[in-house]
Amino acid sequence: MADNKIRLQKFLSEAGVASRRKSEELIAQGAVRVNNRTARVGDSVDPRNDTVTVNGRRVNRVSETHYILLNKPRGYVTTTDDDLGRKCVTELVSDLKIRLYPVGRLDRVSEGALLLTNDGAFANAMMHPSHHVPKTYRVTVKADVTKSQVESLSGGIELDGRMTAPADVHVIDRSEGRTVLEIVLYEGRNRQIRRMCESLGLEVARLKRVAIGNVRLGTLPVGRYRELTEKEVHSLLSSAGVTDNG
Repeated sequence: MADNKIRLQKFLSEAGVASRRKSEELIAQGAVRVNNRTARVGDSVDPRNDTVTVNGRRVNRVSETHYILLNKPRGYVTTTDDDLGRKCVTELVSDLKIRLYPVGRLDRVSEGALLLTNDGAFANAMMHPSHHVPKTYRVTVKADVTKSQVESLSGGIELDGRMTAPADVHVIDRSEGRTVLEIVLYEGRNRQIRRMCESLGLEVARLKRVAIGNVRLGTLPVGRYRELTEKEVHSLLSSAGVTDNG
């Protein structure tokens, strides 16, 4: 008889409960039970026969997956809930009546393209540090950015003792005391663009993510969302080096 068991954190991730890392934290906290027994990190489950609960709520494998592109407004945090009472991006998709989770992060004061999904495997593929899905940003800086500063941003900036990966940086508009840059990143560190600019003495006035891979924000209004097409989902997975969404 075939062994149908998979790691518990993988099951929770694919069920849309949380990322694998966050799922491991839930298991370690004793919030997860398998067949009415408190689970431990490292446990495996048979999705067809085992009963899994998180904080008393039964978890089932997702039968219908959703992939959402949201035009995130400034002032929202990219979490499902917030202890400080700040507005969460999930509030903007609450009318869908399904549990969705943000894929990656976008600073509260930043705006633009953000993915949400209930497909844990897709989210893991997008966020795994070994994958490099390019992300394109429109960055308004309160300065006349010099050629050498553009070259520094492109070539790499030392953050936390480690150089950032090379980026594509282009000036797309200039006016006195103001420069608009297009920056394409191939890695995702915390507040990376703001910190790169700060290291060169550049103050960021506005930061907007306009594309993730080949999926562009286009004319999607601020605060609104749309479903990704099947072609867009496969394109993103391909950018992450994943050939099969199953």
